[in-house]
Amino acid sequence: MPRKDTPKFSPTIHNRKALHEYFVEAKVECGMMLEGSEVKSLRQGKAALQDSYAAIEKGELILHKMHVDPYEKATLAWNHTPKRTRKLLVHKRELRKLEAAMANRGTTLIPLSIYWKNGIAKLELGVCRGKQQHDKRESIKKKEQDREMRRATSQRQ
Repeated sequence: MPRKDTPKFSPTIHNRKALHEYFVEAKVECGMMLEGSEVKSLRQGKAALQDSYAAIEKGELILHKMHVDPYEKATLAWNHTPKRTRKLLVHKRELRKLEAAMANRGTTLIPLSIYWKNGIAKLELGVCRGKQQHDKRESIKKKEQDREMRRATSQRQ
């Protein structure tokens, strides 16, 4: 049950560049260890996932290079560092699955989105494989064809 003090609308932060740059093979939902001012900034939707990635280090899942803007109402002593590393929370069996997926050459753990679930910030992490330039062109063509199909069907009705 959501907490009473949480706002009704909490923004979802997406990494749109990841879907253009990578094939997403699998998705995992995980929690994040955050400081108080980071939670307030995330509730305002002030974060960027563009250059971030996750890695398994010493049996823990760590998120690197995610930028969370400092919370403007917090004092300098209590505010967080914008690009610090953050520990991600997953079950051990999920961590083992991710380790097995990472054994394949060319796979990376890329954060796809941050959203709120029952008042708790969750991160959707994707096991991704990089796209070549011709793959990117094909995906753009497919999106344009789908858009044209939707336009044609909506004009008929």
